[in-house]
Amino acid sequence: MIEHGWRDNVARVKAIGFDNLMLRTDRPPPIVEYEPVVPEEGRPGEIVSFAWGFLRRQYPIILIFALLTITLGAIYLRTTPPQYTANATMVMDTRKGQFFQQQSILADAPNDNAGIESQVLVVHSENIATSVIKNLHLTEIPEFVGSNAASPSDRLRGFLGATPRPSRTELELIQQAARVLENNLKVSRVGMSYVVDLSFTSNDPDRAAQIANAVADAYIVEQLDAKFDANQRASNWLRDRANDLRDQAAAAEMAVVAFKQENNIVAASGKLMSEQRVAEVNAQLVLARARTSEAQARLNRIEALVRADSPNMSFDASVSDALSNPIITKLRQQYLELVNREADWSKRFGGNHLAVVNLRNQIHEIRDSMFQELRRYAETYKSDHEIAKQRQESLEADLAQAISQSQETNKAQVTLSALESSARSFRTLHDSFLQRYTESVQQQSFPITEARVISRATRPAEKSRPKTMFVLALACIGGIGVGAGVGFVREVMDRVFRTTGQVETALKAPCVALIPLVEAALSSEAVDGHELLGPVESKSIVRDGSVYWMVAAHPLSRFAEAIRSVKLAADLNGTDNGHKVIGFTSALPNEGKSTVAAALAQLVAQVGGKVIVVDCDLRNPSLSRTLAPKATLGIVDVLAGEQSLDDAIWRDGPGGMAFLPAVSGSRLFHTSEVLASEPVKQLIYDLRESYDYVVVDLPPLAPVIDVRATSHLVDGYFLVVEWGRTKIDVVQHALNSAPLVHESLLGTILNKANMEFVGRYEMHRGEYYYNKHFSRYGYTD
Repeated sequence: MIEHGWRDNVARVKAIGFDNLMLRTDRPPPIVEYEPVVPEEGRPGEIVSFAWGFLRRQYPIILIFALLTITLGAIYLRTTPPQYTANATMVMDTRKGQFFQQQSILADAPNDNAGIESQVLVVHSENIATSVIKNLHLTEIPEFVGSNAASPSDRLRGFLGATPRPSRTELELIQQAARVLENNLKVSRVGMSYVVDLSFTSNDPDRAAQIANAVADAYIVEQLDAKFDANQRASNWLRDRANDLRDQAAAAEMAVVAFKQENNIVAASGKLMSEQRVAEVNAQLVLARARTSEAQARLNRIEALVRADSPNMSFDASVSDALSNPIITKLRQQYLELVNREADWSKRFGGNHLAVVNLRNQIHEIRDSMFQELRRYAETYKSDHEIAKQRQESLEADLAQAISQSQETNKAQVTLSALESSARSFRTLHDSFLQRYTESVQQQSFPITEARVISRATRPAEKSRPKTMFVLALACIGGIGVGAGVGFVREVMDRVFRTTGQVETALKAPCVALIPLVEAALSSEAVDGHELLGPVESKSIVRDGSVYWMVAAHPLSRFAEAIRSVKLAADLNGTDNGHKVIGFTSALPNEGKSTVAAALAQLVAQVGGKVIVVDCDLRNPSLSRTLAPKATLGIVDVLAGEQSLDDAIWRDGPGGMAFLPAVSGSRLFHTSEVLASEPVKQLIYDLRESYDYVVVDLPPLAPVIDVRATSHLVDGYFLVVEWGRTKIDVVQHALNSAPLVHESLLGTILNKANMEFVGRYEMHRGEYYYNKHFSRYGYTD
């Protein structure tokens, strides 16, 4: 029904002149060179689109690798024995009681990062491992030293008759167990604290907890032993050093005593005797000088009174008070009484009175007596002055001698001070070392350590590794990563044409059609139908179930629509006279150029155009073997003048396409010369006059050079490229080797495209190829 309806529609188009419309010669000028729209790069949307397209194209590879790695992960989980990890926690606490801090001889471990990290390395040291191995007898456990069964190498040596290797010694077993223990033991600091986490992994959960606790205990015991040994060595050294310092201090003190005796250095009350003597003599000298000055003053006063002896001299009170002599005091009193009486009587009786004269004579006598007493007293003062002076001179001599002796003593005191300082230093050192020795002896009886266990290891409830979900997740992620990498390599190495944009960019020519891949042959009903086969005649083209007849069998298919695109491109780029000679070629064989050429001819014939297909692939006439397998005459016979053109042409029923096969009785070697000959040119000219379209099936460009010889015969070429198979470099090289063909290229055709995958490569135009858009207009595949 579809075929009949389509035939009716063609008849109606013919009635309204559609053939004149599509085949008119006054068509518009050719379209300008097609420039594909390339999306801007670098935008987030473009990156997401590329990633999505990559996943859509390569997801089978990624999925295969993901499943493979997950399977390997499951096998690993199945074959790997479970392991259990037990954890113990210690703290490196250097804060102890004040009593212990005073007793401590060795410095505590520093409270800094280096100190804590050093203790972590000590916990992980070989000494601790060896101690744990000996305490727990780990050399008897196969997990640490291996099985006692003979290894394959030992069995091979025995089979070959070689001497078997000797059994391992105890030292070798301990070293092997130590390596296993160190590999399974993890010691780490918790953050920046003083807490150290200690974990051990084993096949036995109980053994894991036992070894973790044993390592912690061994570390504490090792610290205690180290403290004890260090204290013992320090105590012995302090004792010997204290004895040496005691002897040195005694010798220094004896040297001080001997030096004092040798230099007569005597001290009392903290001061030297010589210094005390100088101070005492100096004090006595000061007193003597004062007495001498006082005696000199009295002597000078008396001598002044004596030298001033005259009748008119009077004794004032100061002289009497100064002398303090009872005789002079008495004479002075008499003198004063007589003077007063003489003055009184002189007023009463006159100055010449005998009584007054007698009083005056008595006054002179008393005065003479006083001066005589003063002279005698002056001699006494002079004697006292001489005594005082002699005493002063004696003290001055004693002071000079004491000072000289003190100076000698001071010189010796310098050496004495050095000897005393040395003696005090030795004594101080001796006392200090003796005190430290006493503390070390006390500390040996109670050693302490900075580390203590704050959390002992217990039996783990579940295995620590391998973690099932982690292994499977890691395997899945790894498989996805490897699959993505393989997919990326495939993308990079995929140097074939996948999109129309690739074709247009690489070949600098528009891609006029994207022909889908037709995998299945036509149905038997379509092949056997009257519309397809037509009347059977002697030179009728043979119709079979091949893709050549897809346009006739399924006019509403996407294959037929792609062929219409080829025809439209040919119409819009035709010659001015309306006659079109269109050549179909490809870079390599089996790309579908013959199929496209035959399909285009069928389409032209269906819309009422006169069309002939000429098989010019003289070396490999595959189209002739399909359409006219029993043909005995062909283009070579026509060119040779042996047969007429009409006798060699095969037809597809009345009004269908004509076909000029290529048949040769012998193999042709110079086919390029044949195609470039004048008879071929004349043949094509005659076909131009008789047909609206001359479709020429040409050989491929790469194997032979025949196509280059047809540039003067063909109005334009269509280059058929197989989707996903033909290399880009091959096609580019083929076109570069045929520049005339490239210049006359009407367009390229991307053939045998897998439409399910095209949208995955056309990231920006993927929706263009959705079947739902074509199905709205009746197209089917």
